Amino acid sequence: LQTVRALLNNNSIVTVLRSGLHAIFNEKSLGVTKDLFQEKFRSPKKQQKNIQLKCLKNFISSLTSSTDIRNLLSCFSSDLQTFVIKPSKSKKAFKEKASDFMLKWNLLLSNIGKILTINRTDSFG
Repeated sequence: LQTVRALLNNNSIVTVLRSGLHAIFNEKSLGVTKDLFQEKFRSPKKQQKNIQLKCLKNFISSLTSSTDIRNLLSCFSSDLQTFVIKPSKSKKAFKEKASDFMLKWNLLLSNIGKILTINRTDSFG
């Protein structure tokens, strides 16, 4: 937690990280998750995938130097409430939606981590 706080207080590191993340979106280089970038969604499955992208974009928008980690977590928590918890009509639906979200969220973050590691090493400071 202290490491994250130190990084968030370093303007140049946050700027480079945001730049790397924005470049990934502009290049549309997420391969497996490339359909997340489509503007028009034709099926509920594609809309579900868009939830992870919305959460990530909101997270990145909140990411600035001197951002408190609690604010980032609050932003993410709010998105989960809006996109996963509230739309679930039953406990079973919630479990399915939450499980699906976590699986796709992990895939998205894994792909981003790989791209940053291979193509944008400067984004790691």
